[in-house]
Amino acid sequence: MATPQQPNAQQNARLQQIRRQWEQKRQITDRLASVRTKIGVYSGKGGVGKTTVACNLATTLAAQGERVGLLDVDIDCPNVTRVMGIEDKPDYQDGQITPAQGHGVKVVSMAFFQENEDEAIIWRGPMIHNAINQFLQATDWGELDYLIVDLPPGTSDSPLTVMQTLPMDGFVVVSTPQDLAIIDARRCINMIRKLNLNVVGVVENYCGEIFGQGAGRQLADDIDAAFLGSMTLRPSYRDTSKPTVLVDTTVGEEYAAVADQLRGSLKAHGLEA
Repeated sequence: MATPQQPNAQQNARLQQIRRQWEQKRQITDRLASVRTKIGVYSGKGGVGKTTVACNLATTLAAQGERVGLLDVDIDCPNVTRVMGIEDKPDYQDGQITPAQGHGVKVVSMAFFQENEDEAIIWRGPMIHNAINQFLQATDWGELDYLIVDLPPGTSDSPLTVMQTLPMDGFVVVSTPQDLAIIDARRCINMIRKLNLNVVGVVENYCGEIFGQGAGRQLADDIDAAFLGSMTLRPSYRDTSKPTVLVDTTVGEEYAAVADQLRGSLKAHGLEA
């Protein structure tokens, strides 16, 4: 039989947890006070080029004169540093992270904190949750026009943590033309909307003769969201020394068009771009 003290102890523990969560959110909000627009790049499954889109979009915005940060919260498979071609690590002093920089973009990723790139990060949900919160609380981004957040794929604990913790302005959903990718994209769109967040656009990646084209635009029409553009699968993506927009002018033009469409969609949602 429960003693009268047990419910009180449970209530106190719950209150302490609520206070900690509130304090975390307050610290994160303070950290991001000088970030104008926060955009998540998200996909329903891995392998559709979500990180490639995030990195090239961030680089394009920076080349257009915007102040841009890129946060990689795909904790167990961080690849942003590879796509960006960045080797210099962030500065970490007194519990504060100063982002690394490359191609005009400020970058923070779990990859910077791995001793060995081949090392498997085998963490359960609470450890991933804590790592994401630490990045959000400890990083000094300074003043930014855009913070591009490369999310983990899927609809499980990791992306949910980001969506509930980071005050996002909207999400860009990345898919490929195949039916299975579109099905998974719909699932992640449903997750975004169930949390009362904005889908600011759909990008169709890996388009062309091999995988086809057009399913991404149809998806955007079906869900009443902006279609930001199609990315053609090109040999220039083999060059991983830097973002492909800096290697191939045609790819650069594709992403410049996506950036323009993104600004228009943000404006349509009543968000500052």
